[in-house]
Amino acid sequence: MVRASASRSPTPSNAPELLGRAAPVVLHTLVAGFANPDDEAIRGLLERVRRIVVVGLSPKPHRDSHRVAHYLLERGYEIVPVYPREQAILGQRVFRRVQDVPGPVELVDVFRRSEELPGVIDDVLAARAGALWLQLGCIDPAGALRAQDAGATVVMDRCVMVDHARLLGREWRRD
Repeated sequence: MVRASASRSPTPSNAPELLGRAAPVVLHTLVAGFANPDDEAIRGLLERVRRIVVVGLSPKPHRDSHRVAHYLLERGYEIVPVYPREQAILGQRVFRRVQDVPGPVELVDVFRRSEELPGVIDDVLAARAGALWLQLGCIDPAGALRAQDAGATVVMDRCVMVDHARLLGREWRRD
């Protein structure tokens, strides 16, 4: 089921504007056989994970990936950047691929163009990530279904910052 959205879609750039009022929010996305988890499942995922690998985390503060990762870092999540350049972003060591990240990979948040998603999803699956979050505009129904079939929880074409604020509140912090 898809509810009508506000005149402007919720993006990290306008999230405070939309979160400050009762704007309709897209609750489920159904694309080519893929459906996002319901709000309860997303809330549980955000409460459960502690470590979020962010693919495409830009070092530039004006970029959505940077703002979203900074928001999550402020709420107590461990952020692990994956980016082709840089040694550190937001004070965190940068890795070149998800597979290169040591230790368990709980959630991978992806900021990449849709045409690059098949390779990113291959990397995520090779790392045995428990969950995959494809940000707004990142759409690959076949890849999302492939990740689900491999056992990962998948959220597609949604903003983790907007959903976090909506479902847990802007003041919520990891303990």
